[in-house]
Amino acid sequence: MGKSDAGYDYDRYRRLLAEADDEPKRMAFIDLLIEEKARDKLAVQAMRARLSGLGLKTSSRTDESGH
Repeated sequence: MGKSDAGYDYDRYRRLLAEADDEPKRMAFIDLLIEEKARDKLAVQAMRARLSGLGLKTSSRTDESGH
């Protein structure tokens, strides 16, 4: 995953990681990453469903695992 990937604010994540100086903050940071990744996947699925409903096919530059 390159730094130019759309949707990822690396500076924000780097700052949040630096601020995660105890276990509860680290766990909150991990939860945030999981939540945002799940939200991204749901958005992609919703867009594919909408396009499919319009009779359009989508192509993906990444495989289903996100790599």
